Amino acid sequence: MTTGKNVNFTADILFAKPLDETVNFDEKDLVELVPYGLSLSNDATRPFMILKDISGEMTLPVPISQLEAGVTLTQSAHSAVPPTTHVFSEKILDSLDIKLERCVFVEIKGVHQYVRVYMKNHPQYQSLKFKADEVMSLCIHMKVPIYATKSFINRSKQMSAEIVQMAQGAQQNPLNLIKPHTYLM
Repeated sequence: MTTGKNVNFTADILFAKPLDETVNFDEKDLVELVPYGLSLSNDATRPFMILKDISGEMTLPVPISQLEAGVTLTQSAHSAVPPTTHVFSEKILDSLDIKLERCVFVEIKGVHQYVRVYMKNHPQYQSLKFKADEVMSLCIHMKVPIYATKSFINRSKQMSAEIVQMAQGAQQNPLNLIKPHTYLM
């Protein structure tokens, strides 16, 4: 259906790199990270994906949604045909010959981490910015190298501690734990 108006949906869907955004890392400061595990809990805290550097010395906690944690666990299962929600996305990217080259943690705002996903062959963008919890399982599924700076890793540890403190505060006030949906137990 057309309305006769020029509508630009990409501004609402994609976080293209604005001209005033600065990328705050130097290539030589990037540390490659690999998935190490998931920290799950039955309380009000969010699950954390644990990424470690190759040596295992540095740890980057990434708060993710329960859905993203479930997808990550499902796709890491060792079965003949691993079920995944990313088959469609992977096939679309492949059909357009768009290659995801790397994922770099670039920003922390409140309790959210942001990554910039760099790609090749996109007709308009070299990279797109996303909340980390929206793309971690896709990057892992597609074996996209993941990077962060040591400074970002240290700031993320502080943010993770703040998330845990907020969750503990929520548990102490039972009204905060009332189920928000009829299907939740």
